Amino acid sequence: AEVLYKAMKGLGTDEDAILQLLTARSNAQRQEIKAAYKTLHGKDLVDNLMSELGGKFESLIATLMTPPIMYEVTCLRDAIKVHTNNYRASLTLMLVVLLQASRQQGIQEDLIQSDAQALFVAGEQKYGTDEGQFITILGNRSNAHLRRVFEEYRRLSGYEIEESIQRETSGTLQEVLLAVVKCARSVPGYFADSLYGAMKGAGTDDQTLIRIMVSRSEVDMLDIRAEFRKRFATSLHKMIQGDTSGDYRKALLLLCGGDDA
Repeated sequence: AEVLYKAMKGLGTDEDAILQLLTARSNAQRQEIKAAYKTLHGKDLVDNLMSELGGKFESLIATLMTPPIMYEVTCLRDAIKVHTNNYRASLTLMLVVLLQASRQQGIQEDLIQSDAQALFVAGEQKYGTDEGQFITILGNRSNAHLRRVFEEYRRLSGYEIEESIQRETSGTLQEVLLAVVKCARSVPGYFADSLYGAMKGAGTDDQTLIRIMVSRSEVDMLDIRAEFRKRFATSLHKMIQGDTSGDYRKALLLLCGGDDA
C-alpha cells in the first residue's frame, strides 16, 4: 500500500512501480492491499489509480484490481447487453444448459457409441439439423467423455465434429458449439486460440487480450503458453511484444511470464 501511495504522490506517476507490484501479487492479495490503503490513507486505491493512469494500461490495472467473480459478472452483463436482440431459441437453450452447470462426471462407456450415433443422425444424416441433440450432448457430458465421443464420431462419419458443426449450424449457436468442443478438447488450447485471434492481423482486440491474460494468470497461464507455442509459429510472449507497447506491454508480459522461444 505504501509503495503504491509513493508511486502516485506528488508530480508524475511511477507507472513502473505500480505495474511491477500489482502483477506480482495474487488477486486476493490485491484486495488486502486495497483495504490497507483505505485504512492508511482514507482513500480508495482503485479511484486513485484510475485518476493517475490512462488508456489500455488503466483498463488492465482496473481489471487486475477487480475480484474475479465481480469481473466475470461484469463481462457477462456487457456481453448480454450487446447481444440482447439476436438470441435465437436454440442459442438461448444452449446457454441455459451451460448455466445449469450439471455436466456429468467421468466417462460413461455405454453412452459413447450412442452419443456419437445421435450426433451423426442429428446432423449429417438428416435434412436440416436437430440442434437439440447437439445441445443436449455437448452441454451435459464431461469433457473426457466428449473427447471419446469425438473420436467415435470421426470413425463413424469420416468427419471431425467441428466440420459437421460448421456445415450444420450457423451464427452465434455455431460459435458457442465450437467453443464448447474446443474447451472439451483442451481449455488452455481454447484460450491460446482466443489470444491468437485477438492479436493476429491488423489491430488488437484489447478487451479479449486483457480478459484472458488477467483471468487466467492464476489458473493455467503456463499451459496456455505451451499450447500457444505448439499451435502457432511463435510464443505468446513474442506476440504480445510485437502487438502492444508501453506500460501496457510491460504489464502484459509480466502476467505472461517467460518466453517459450
